[in-house]
Amino acid sequence: MDLSLDETQQMLKNTAKDFFATECPETHVREMENDKDGYNKQLWEKIVNQGWLGVPFAEKYGGFGLTFLEFCILLEEAGRVLLPEPLFHAVLLGGMPINIFGNEKQKDELLPKIISGESIATLAFHEEDDSILPSSIQCQASMSTNGYTISGTKMFVPFANISDMIITIARTGDKDTDLSAFIIPSTAEGISISELSTISSDKQSVINLDNVQIPATNILGQKNKGWELVEQIFSFGAIGKSCEMLGASEKVLEGTVEYAKTRTQFGRPIGTFGEIQRHCSEMATIVEGTRFVIYEAAWKLAQNKNAKKEVSMAKSWTSDSHKKVCAISHQVHGGIGFTKEHWVQLYSRRAKAAEIAFGDGNYHREKLSKLLGF
Repeated sequence: MDLSLDETQQMLKNTAKDFFATECPETHVREMENDKDGYNKQLWEKIVNQGWLGVPFAEKYGGFGLTFLEFCILLEEAGRVLLPEPLFHAVLLGGMPINIFGNEKQKDELLPKIISGESIATLAFHEEDDSILPSSIQCQASMSTNGYTISGTKMFVPFANISDMIITIARTGDKDTDLSAFIIPSTAEGISISELSTISSDKQSVINLDNVQIPATNILGQKNKGWELVEQIFSFGAIGKSCEMLGASEKVLEGTVEYAKTRTQFGRPIGTFGEIQRHCSEMATIVEGTRFVIYEAAWKLAQNKNAKKEVSMAKSWTSDSHKKVCAISHQVHGGIGFTKEHWVQLYSRRAKAAEIAFGDGNYHREKLSKLLGF
């Protein structure tokens, strides 16, 4: 069984790795934690010019005509450097819903703008209870004379502060799954956006929608079929986030091994002690095992195969494994790794945020148990 990358994929990986290593040093990550927008417009333009926003989209929209699998390769390298820019969100939460569920007019109009960086889109699903269930959605969309009137509050919306379009999930019927997705311009009257403070210092927002009026043509997909959109996009999101965690785990492993080789204690490098060696060996084993479970799911999603089991296996495993890799790194580094000036805490804080994104380990193990027939 050949699990190696093909020539195009390897070229993409090498190019992305070199680009991010040069353009996104640790200083940039720290700078963006305190930046009002949370991203650098100049770096974002460079990413756009690489064409990477178009990787999983068809050439007729201005894309590369590749697949979700190739985009996962990009996300792995982005995760390695903790890229603050909204590459993940613009493509997976903005472009993918339109690409999969949009009609041809919506795709023709909106995808080229997303791929060219002219517009940034995001997804607003979560509400106050933060569960991933259709019953958690209380935001209401009512039919009006000119289309729909939407009211409610959305929580934890990534990069809403810079987004031009917000794909919003709202209730359109009485059944739990009677949900619909709507494309709402962020400038629409009745929208207010306020910033949340998060453990990972990323840009997430609360969005209040107060009788926001949108035309009926702004519905994405079919009415009352919004839960199907959420399930599919959350599958892409879970694996995309797992790829970011994989790249971050690789970096934590590399940095920890290097530290163990150069940090001296009792007159010799700490890497010569058996317990430190066991720690690093365990990290290496976790990272390589994680890679295979993620990329099997990514490949199945890219081939439009049923990947429900593989997605839940990959996200539950990676949510736990990346957190464990960071915890072991802290053990090797000792107290210094917890200080704000040290790089390890940057990764461990983001590991906690990534753990719960698109469902934590417990959520996906519960899904998996149902898929196994329990």
